[in-house]
Amino acid sequence: MSRRKPRIGITLGDCAGIGPEIIDLALKSGRVPDSAEYVVIGRQPNCQPGEPTTETARAAAAALEEAVTVARRGELDAIVTGPVHKARMHEAGFKFPGQTEFFAERCAVKNFAMCLTGGKLTVGLVTAHIPLSEVSGALKQAEVVRVGLLLLDFLHSRSIKAPRIAVAGLNPHAGESGKLGREEIEIIAPAVEELQSRIENRESRIVGPLSPDTVFHRAVEGDFDAVLCMYHDQGLIPLKLHAFHAGVNVTLGLPFARTSPDHGTAFEIAGKGIARPDSMTSAINLAVELT
Repeated sequence: MSRRKPRIGITLGDCAGIGPEIIDLALKSGRVPDSAEYVVIGRQPNCQPGEPTTETARAAAAALEEAVTVARRGELDAIVTGPVHKARMHEAGFKFPGQTEFFAERCAVKNFAMCLTGGKLTVGLVTAHIPLSEVSGALKQAEVVRVGLLLLDFLHSRSIKAPRIAVAGLNPHAGESGKLGREEIEIIAPAVEELQSRIENRESRIVGPLSPDTVFHRAVEGDFDAVLCMYHDQGLIPLKLHAFHAGVNVTLGLPFARTSPDHGTAFEIAGKGIARPDSMTSAINLAVELT
């Protein structure tokens, strides 16, 4: 008996943005696997490209609710989410910092994390959608270990048998032996030691804390398969610089694969025929790969 095709749900996002365009372009590009079935989820209320409204935000939220409901019933194998505008979503009653947190709550998952991958770079985030001023207080050894293990599992799911993970420091020069901060000494280094002790394949390596100003270059050069980052922009700035048009956001820890493009709604170019579908195409491809 042949295995059925995996079903990939794709939410439209805010239809006043480029979501509907890039989904259509990606599905017609010939660059997504025909080994999967694709289901576009969401309705498009009357709107003008580039002019988001409360109604377009509500429709985007409704598409997310529909997608997660269908996935939890086992009728979808993965979800790819179109870009939404968080401020508009919040105005429409969406209470989550981002789509990552939405999926985690709806799936009753506490052990989750945000990861991005594109080109030669993969980054996992110990903290994500919190103010920079709160990052130091939120860093805990257990959290670094928890997200590190999720990142390790993600690399295994991509057939990397002996992952090499670099753990970035929080402070300039990774704290410079405590002169520029003690988080590396008191939190991150003990977490790295614990992570290394818990990996099963002794050929895997988890090293750090390493200076953030050089670690991403080393990863792109092939020294590491991924970088474990301490906060949102520490990981996203290098990822988007390196692979802006191919980057994919992945939620780790869910019972199904969830990916999305690593860009926003781009209202300013919606409807102008210049939106590039590359990141959406990559997100669809990764969702299929992970099923």
